[in-house]
Parts: sequence; C-alpha cells; structure tokens
Amino acid sequence: MPPRTVEPGPIAILPTSHDGFAEAVERAGGTVQPLGSDTRGIIWLSAARSDELAAALDAHPQIAWVQLPWAGVDGFAELLPRYADGSGPVFTSAKGAYSEPVAEHAVALAHALLREFAPKARAARWADARTGRSLYGLRVTIVGAGGIAREILRLLAPWRTETTVVRRTAHPLEGADRTVTVDELDGVLPDTDVLILAAASTTSTRHLIDARRLALLPDEAVLVNIARGALVDTDALVDALASGSLLGAGLDVTDPEPLPGGHPLFAEHRCLITSHSADTAEMTAPLLAGRITENVRGFLGGTGFVGIVDPAEGY
Repeated sequence: MPPRTVEPGPIAILPTSHDGFAEAVERAGGTVQPLGSDTRGIIWLSAARSDELAAALDAHPQIAWVQLPWAGVDGFAELLPRYADGSGPVFTSAKGAYSEPVAEHAVALAHALLREFAPKARAARWADARTGRSLYGLRVTIVGAGGIAREILRLLAPWRTETTVVRRTAHPLEGADRTVTVDELDGVLPDTDVLILAAASTTSTRHLIDARRLALLPDEAVLVNIARGALVDTDALVDALASGSLLGAGLDVTDPEPLPGGHPLFAEHRCLITSHSADTAEMTAPLLAGRITENVRGFLGGTGFVGIVDPAEGY
C-alpha cells in the first residue's frame, strides 16, 4: 500500500520535458503542466540531480507521487531516507521494466566468458588449443530475485542449467531450482559455475562479493555483474583474475563508474567490460514510457502503482 493517501492531479516532467514521455502521461489520461502549486505528480527523468528533486519536493509539499527513471535508485540515496517514515510522496522506479534487455545482456556475457571470447579476441593469433565451456547443464547462481532475475531464469531454461537464487527471504522464486537466503551464499558459491549479480545496491550489499567470497568460487567459474558496481570489491576482483582463480568476469557496471582509463581491469585479458550498455536509451525509452503510462493510470484511478520504492530499504 502507498505510504499515504495519494491525491491525483497535474503532472510535471522534470528536470527537462520530453515529448515521448509527455505522450505517455497523456495516453493514460493525465495532464502535463509546469511545476506549480497544483502539481500532484513528478516524472523525474534524470538518474542524478537528486538535490534538484529534493528542492522541488521541499518547495511543493503537495506532491503525492514521484516516478524515478531507472530500476536502481542509488542515485537518490541521500533523498529517500528523508521519507523512510512513510511521509512525503510515493516513489516508484522502473524496476522490472528493463528486465528483458538487461537479462539478455547477462546471458550474453555468461556465454562470452565461458567460451573465452575475450582472451581469444585479444590474442590476435591462432590459438594453440581449443578451449571453452558450454553453458548446458552448468550450475548458475543468481543474486537477486527481481524482474531481471526472473527473466534470466526464463532465458536459461533451454540450457537446462541448475539454478539457485539468493535473496533476502527463502520464499521460493518461480523458475529457480533452489532459493536460499543471503546467509547461505557462502555455502552456494563452491558449487557455482556462473555467478550473476542482479541485486539492488544498498549498504548491506556493498562489497557482497569480496576477496573471501571470490575465493570460494571454483577456478573455472565466471562472474557476471549487470546490477551495480558496488556489489563487488573491485580490488579483490583484480587480484582474483590476475591469480587465475576465476575463468573470467563480465562487467556491465563497475566501482568506480566510469572506470578510469588505465585501470587494471581494462588490461585483464579475461575481463569483458561493456560500459553500462545492458540497457541503452534506445532500449529503455519505450519501456519507461510504458511504465509511466501504467503508473499514471494507477495514480489517477487509485488502483495502485508498479515498482514502488521503499525509502527505508533504498530500493
């Protein structure tokens, strides 16, 4: 349930307007107007600039709903705790909306790592031996149980993988062979061939995969991170790859991000870095527009929202 009663009304698109998203609001019967005293909803189209959003909310306490642009809301980590007590607007994100392209990217990285595309491409010569692993029948562990994890499970089905989902609760996730809690992660890692990170970035998940947990993975395992860079201890990952204790790592996200030029990971021949391109603007714009239309309908009709953010939990 929303933290408070939501009174519908005109919606402002900020920090700058966008015709495609204005059309998404109007398709649902909403009205787009400049921010003012009668504004009741905000579509916030910047992944950052949280200070500007905070200022807008301070100046307009009548705002009842804010739609944020991405699945992850760590860019608003300083703003959201102000409303952890349930006061203020309902915040919604795009979580779940971008599942298909991001899950597709995760599986593509897993294939590329197992088949050792990165070292083979960088070698620039005919290899002395044929190497690589097939995904068929491997043990895949997915950390996270949101829309991306669900879509990854669906995509993995043809490869008959043995799948384990790691989440906050042990409530079984449909499509997974096994669901365990984060407390059980250490026991799962030694039997993991492909580790895919698809969890939110919070204080509790920072460096979830550190040197100790990387050491628990088999030497032939691969790591895929399409969530947030902070889930992995970057220095520990550099050491693990350099020592050969991992077959490879596929990183769409890094910590820091962007990764500075000359960073050791760029030179690591078994690391694939895709510069946060799992969901490009071209891919996400129609998906975000669909989420906006859906939530405007809920906003106006009182039927509820999709992708509600818990300001206390940070996702």
